[in-house]
Amino acid sequence: MHPSSPLSALDRRRSRVHQAVRELMAEQGFRISMEAVAARAGCSKQTLYAHFGSKQELLRSVIAEHQELATARLSPTPEAPREALLAFAEEHLRHLSDPSVVAASQLLAAEARQFPQEARDLYRDACDTLLRRLATWLQHAMDQGRLRHDDPHYAAELLLSMIVGTDFERQRFGVPHRAGRLARQRWSTFAVDTFLRAFAPRDDEHASSPGPVPGRRIHPLHPLPMSPRKRNGASP
Repeated sequence: MHPSSPLSALDRRRSRVHQAVRELMAEQGFRISMEAVAARAGCSKQTLYAHFGSKQELLRSVIAEHQELATARLSPTPEAPREALLAFAEEHLRHLSDPSVVAASQLLAAEARQFPQEARDLYRDACDTLLRRLATWLQHAMDQGRLRHDDPHYAAELLLSMIVGTDFERQRFGVPHRAGRLARQRWSTFAVDTFLRAFAPRDDEHASSPGPVPGRRIHPLHPLPMSPRKRNGASP
């Protein structure tokens, strides 16, 4: 047997499981269970627990997949900010235009008051973590003099808002949106170029030493804390 075969089989199973989670989140929201995921993915519940440990960790795995794809081009050394940010923007918009993501966001928003802890966990693992990753990258670019020095947290939130625009709201309310790749690319280019013009380095920053300017800093990312509530394979 080829050495890569077991890994390939594992990747295929993980892909089926992740797809099952995305579909079920769009159908069941926070009520999704490990039993339902196993049935949809064509595996046993014991297999899910063996590979993911809990429902929360399974959801984190699905979220992390998008974050890794979106931030893959945000290397620690931002030598070409425009190319990296364009790749990030296009991948992020592609993900948000997925019909299952739109349907899930509608359902999860409606259930947030009923499942407040689960909603906070989801926001922390998805939105807040992505924002911090982008802020960390922007800080590196600022420290290297490729972007104007400013608050990287605010800059990251501004950039994400510019990338998404109102298109996600259009999708949520069922009105025409930028569904095609070309339309998303055009908007990504407009948003990123506008952001880069706003944060272009000043002349005095070019003339100064390349060391970072004192100000608000990004703290290193730590493993996300688990919810104090115990998890099991059933719905919350």
